Amino acid sequence: MSFELLQLETHNFMFEIRPATPADVPEIFALIQALAEYEKLSHQVTGSIDHLHNHLFGEKPYVEALVAIVENKAIGFALFLHNYSTFLTKPGIYLEDLFVRPDYRGWGIGKALLTELAGIAVARGCGRLEWSVLDWNESAIGFYKRMGATVLPDWRICRVTGEALTHMATSSS
Repeated sequence: MSFELLQLETHNFMFEIRPATPADVPEIFALIQALAEYEKLSHQVTGSIDHLHNHLFGEKPYVEALVAIVENKAIGFALFLHNYSTFLTKPGIYLEDLFVRPDYRGWGIGKALLTELAGIAVARGCGRLEWSVLDWNESAIGFYKRMGATVLPDWRICRVTGEALTHMATSSS
């Protein structure tokens, strides 16, 4: 990954947006847990710091992350991966999670993370930047719309996990 360091000053403090490093993984995992708590989904966090580290920085990385840093502490993150649009015949970026700790919201940090990610998508020749948002999260939906996103009304996420995934993988009909 090659990113430029982004520093912004707002509300009398400095923050930076930068690519995650291996040393950031425990803080990113703590942010994932905070996100799950915010979404009332803590019971679904079954992963580990070791798995996250391996998926970000292992032999075959599956995801990438940006972190927002204030006073040497990660207070927000964007975790993303590449996908592909067959209609555009171009790669895209899928934003799996964007989260900023509540005490730091409204100060431009989420916007800076999303803006940096859009810049990465453009630099990589991607045709799309996409993500999902929970339908009850009106503040996030409003924020995304103000950033220029279209919330697609006709698409639903399909998901197969756990035993259902194993069954799907082994079923012959």
